[in-house]
Amino acid sequence: MRGNITRRGKSSWRFRYDLGTDAAGSRQRRYVTLRGTKAQAQAEAAKILASLAGGMHVDPSGETVAAFVERWLKDWADDNVSNKTWARYAQLLRKHLCARVGAVPIQKLRAADLQTIYAAMARDGLADRTRLHLHRVVSTMLKHAAQWGAVARNVATMVDAPRVKASELEILAPEQLRAVLASLRGPELRAIADVALGTGLRRGELLALRWQDVALDTAVLRVEQAVEQTTRGGIVIKAPKTRHGGRAVSLAPSTITVLREHWRAQQEARLALGLGKAPADGFVFANWNGAIRSPHWLTQAWRKAMKAAGIKATFHSLRHTHASTLIAAGLDVLTISRRLGHGSPVITLGVYGHLFRPDDRAAAIMEKALAGTE
Repeated sequence: MRGNITRRGKSSWRFRYDLGTDAAGSRQRRYVTLRGTKAQAQAEAAKILASLAGGMHVDPSGETVAAFVERWLKDWADDNVSNKTWARYAQLLRKHLCARVGAVPIQKLRAADLQTIYAAMARDGLADRTRLHLHRVVSTMLKHAAQWGAVARNVATMVDAPRVKASELEILAPEQLRAVLASLRGPELRAIADVALGTGLRRGELLALRWQDVALDTAVLRVEQAVEQTTRGGIVIKAPKTRHGGRAVSLAPSTITVLREHWRAQQEARLALGLGKAPADGFVFANWNGAIRSPHWLTQAWRKAMKAAGIKATFHSLRHTHASTLIAAGLDVLTISRRLGHGSPVITLGVYGHLFRPDDRAAAIMEKALAGTE
């Protein structure tokens, strides 16, 4: 493996080195401009030759950060994440990374560039979680860039991840909850809210719920799927969010009553329209013609209802309220995690850990267990 250095300017040098021969037997040469003194250029050239010898060499390329982002979205993200996640990745990378360093060759992207971007986002008032999410996406992308030989190393690993300050969960107190439910006009939105509060289901899980998933006689519903809506993929039905997302959720008598009344009202409306009885695979909270409702519809209908009532409460606050009620009642974290469909109890503790009350019975339990051992 050989190379040759020649002077180009007062403090610049051209380093020519061989990569060997290609499949056709042609010799492959590369040229790199090195800057500094001759000794510094020789040191850089030695690094290049060492990387070649160790199989760690990255062929020089002018591919920009913006160009690689689009390549990564097409070659990796297209096949490995959902449409919703793809859209979020694309938005973060294009809006925050490419807007600032998109023209920079990806091989020249530095850890300092990423730190500058995170700091600028903070000054612009963007949420800590947005900065952290960008960091995680960039880190994943650059990991693949290193695997594909586009960069020598993942510079995101050299930057501390943005810290996220603990935020207050939106949990509705009893009087707030009564006001929220009383403000809901129309039986459809009220039924969705009642079931969300009684089960802790996510928005997409509620809208994808079918009558065949609900066993009112045994007071259990099964979460088998969820609906997702993005501008890229439209409305699609997919598997639940996590590996524990497919789950059985027990129903309280009041929730069963709500679902029975909703069933009767839905059948009456369908018969009045000449649509006949809803099929078993019909959606519980379907549109007037039996079609699945979009998540955007629910979000907008909820916002409109809350604005009209002068109440500040998101639809997701019903899920938080459900979880906090179970915690206050002393239910264990594993049961709560499974009911919420979290991927792990660690996630449940990360979100709701501060709500669990400390148990002071440990000393008494040990005293009882150790009694008589002396």
